[in-house]
Amino acid sequence: MLQRISQLMVVGVIAGLLVAALALPAVGGMGITARNVANGFLEMPSQLETPPPPQRSTIYDSEGGVIAEIFDQNRELVDIDDISPLMVDAILAIEDSRFYDHGGLDVSGTLRAAIRTMGGNTEGASSITQQYVKNVQIEAATSQDELDHAREETISRKIRELRYAVALEQRMSKDEILEGYLNIAYFSDGAYGVESAAQHFFQVSADELELHQAATIAGLVRYPYLYNPRFFPEQTEERRNVVLDRMVATDAITEAEAAEAKEYELDLDLATPPNGCVPSDQPFFCDYVVQEIEQDERFGPNETERARWLRTAGLEIHTTLDPQTQEAGQDAVDKWVPRENDSRKVAAQAVIEPGTGHILGMMQSRNYGPDESRLGETSINFTTDSDRGGSSGFQAGSTFKAITLATALDEGMPFSTSFNSPSSTTVSGQTACNGGRLENWSLSNAGDSNAGNHNMISGTKASSNTYFAQLQARAGLCDTMEMAEKLGLKRADGTLFTENANSLANSSFTLGSEEVSPLRVANAYATFASGGMYCEPQAITQIEDRQSGTTIDIEPECDRAIDEDVADGTSYLLSQTFNGGTAASLSIGRPAAGKTGTTDGSAAAWFAGFTPQMSSAVFVGDPRGPQQHPLRNVTIGDRYFPVVYGATIPGPIWQETMRGAHAGVDTEQLASAPGRFGSTSEPRAPRNDDDGDEEASPASDDGGVPNVVGMSEADAVSALEGAGYSVNVSGTALRSSESEGSVAAVNPDPGSRLPEGATVNVFLSDGSGRESADGGPGGVDWHPVLPAGPLNGRDGRN
Repeated sequence: MLQRISQLMVVGVIAGLLVAALALPAVGGMGITARNVANGFLEMPSQLETPPPPQRSTIYDSEGGVIAEIFDQNRELVDIDDISPLMVDAILAIEDSRFYDHGGLDVSGTLRAAIRTMGGNTEGASSITQQYVKNVQIEAATSQDELDHAREETISRKIRELRYAVALEQRMSKDEILEGYLNIAYFSDGAYGVESAAQHFFQVSADELELHQAATIAGLVRYPYLYNPRFFPEQTEERRNVVLDRMVATDAITEAEAAEAKEYELDLDLATPPNGCVPSDQPFFCDYVVQEIEQDERFGPNETERARWLRTAGLEIHTTLDPQTQEAGQDAVDKWVPRENDSRKVAAQAVIEPGTGHILGMMQSRNYGPDESRLGETSINFTTDSDRGGSSGFQAGSTFKAITLATALDEGMPFSTSFNSPSSTTVSGQTACNGGRLENWSLSNAGDSNAGNHNMISGTKASSNTYFAQLQARAGLCDTMEMAEKLGLKRADGTLFTENANSLANSSFTLGSEEVSPLRVANAYATFASGGMYCEPQAITQIEDRQSGTTIDIEPECDRAIDEDVADGTSYLLSQTFNGGTAASLSIGRPAAGKTGTTDGSAAAWFAGFTPQMSSAVFVGDPRGPQQHPLRNVTIGDRYFPVVYGATIPGPIWQETMRGAHAGVDTEQLASAPGRFGSTSEPRAPRNDDDGDEEASPASDDGGVPNVVGMSEADAVSALEGAGYSVNVSGTALRSSESEGSVAAVNPDPGSRLPEGATVNVFLSDGSGRESADGGPGGVDWHPVLPAGPLNGRDGRN
């Protein structure tokens, strides 16, 4: 203890002499100044916190793959044992050859600097410990004032650093100080710390550095901008040789070894790790994770502190992203809506795991970047809400009809709840949540929704607007909005339907005229899939804070939102859309439920659907303004579409995503229809009898889609239209044994039961070969893709 006190006093006196020598031109005043400074030195605070310096944070997918690295400083910490001895010798030789001999202050070097300064030649005299102290204070600064204070060129700063350095030498070992210095030092060109410098300049680890490489890196510390190898290679090489000469002088290497090292060219192999979400392969999910951390009060008192924590704490952020799902979804999105399509349409999709809220994937047909004026580039995540980097949302169309079904079932209505649903109707008597009575609402069916007497099953299959308008009126508009909020739905601008003045007056809520995000829709449908358990969307499962040595585990936040029977009943109804309904052509080879959605005027098109394991919602539209740029007479990629419906593009995106995402996943069954909701039969169509009742719709006949294979185009179109269907004749001929120009195949297959007005696709033969043994051009799993070129008839359904 006495030895340490003596050392402190000696250093204090030296500090006083140093200040006097550097600050006073008159030698006569030196004694008084030295004594005063020495006394003040001993009374200065000496405890310096030495937290780990800023380092890279890494975002991982659910399988441990790297999604992105995010950092303010490119730094990776290493132990002293993982640094090449040559690197240690090089830094000691050029920066502080007496490091292991002095106590934080190189006395002889300091006095020499003082004497030379008195002679008019300024010379630095900082030991490695003093440099480490300065760097620690710079990195700890949280304001510009603190940063200026740590960098100020004053004698008081030098004395303050010296006091901290002496105390640090008494608290830490030499190896610990040297390790800290090599990890915190800036080595030029954006490389902080010796490990990042070795990787950046030579693409090797710090323990693999050879002599010429170690000398190069060691020479950068003093003036990292002047000796930047990228821009000043000649100065850098000269500096390297100075380091090698110093290593010879300190007996670290021989003259022969130095001479050999000097023969090497710099031989840079520059590599900088990508920083942030822009270079990521999953940029929009990455951006969502960043938004989650920066916006969540659990991770810091304010957004500035949370952003700093993310970029400096060396976090290991483990997420829910499933690589298989993400790849399948991105491939499907890019296939159907190419990123740089001239129509500027966009497809966006979110996939959620029912029962956990885990976000398995986020995909959209845009490159991630800040320049919105560039074709195919955006920084807006169209899959999510505005407070997480998303847009103000898009009208969801008939995907909202599922909410009305759930509301009706929750109020005890059976599946057999029926209404006469003509092609157009007027609904009156609706009441808003604020008690206001709404004006009469006149509406009509979409062109492909069949009129007639419907119950919940047939009305859902046909996606009849007039049926659902009456069902909403009976269930109650306010109750329907409240059900949507129970399912986690809200406007993408963050407001609740029941608190938004425009929403309160929205008679057409069931038709999806509210602007929402695909993430919210997918999560609402996931609540049906999970038997009524609502879970908050979750992207992060765990955060390991390497700086503080703590781990934050994030568990799913789930609660029962609706009765299990209500959820299962809604799932059953939505599953019927694949059984002759609007999703008849979108089977994925396993039990599924879903709903198409097309907004008024084809401004936007949607598909939302789920299996027991995954729920997804797909939006397609124009972010410039769907109403101003509708999905009519558009060419997207190399395909022309007179009209885009939910089953035209969103449906196939969903289908291909789900097929790819479920590859290798066990098949699970959807819940059965709960018995409490009664019969699952559809209403019988009226039959012609002696009393002259209306003739049944041809599309309701037991025969279903007529078998027109082998017929001429004209005869086939006539037969199909006569049976009550719309017809789309493909412009691409198929290889078939049928005569050229005759019908080779139809989709859906002959015999399929479809609602009146549904579209049947007709494919003509080129007469050059035979179809597959499974009866279709591509076998049992074949699903025709609509080709480029004008289409006859309608090409999709609501």
